[in-house]
Amino acid sequence: MELVLAISIATLAGSGVWLLLRPRTYQVIVGLSLISYAVNLFIFSMGRLRHDAAPVLSGQTGNLADYADPVPQALVLTAIVIGFATTALFLVVLLASRGLTGTDHVDGREPE
Repeated sequence: MELVLAISIATLAGSGVWLLLRPRTYQVIVGLSLISYAVNLFIFSMGRLRHDAAPVLSGQTGNLADYADPVPQALVLTAIVIGFATTALFLVVLLASRGLTGTDHVDGREPE
């Protein structure tokens, strides 16, 4: 399971970096989204991959290794919401820039 997760994180991050280096603005936005998904998976995996583990509850005693860590889950949930908002903002800026310049190249002009 850890190998599959590591390969998927590496694939998302590599694809995101490749898209960031593309000349079109939409490809850059998709690349940023893929990198944010890779970071979310990485943060989520830092909370240990546990199956059928109870969350930490107040008033419970026992070994902490038997419980799932809720902090990475909360961080990923917050990052998903923030990532969605910034992607929407980037798309609005992309549309405004394309309307003003007539092109969607990152540098603002078509190659000659």
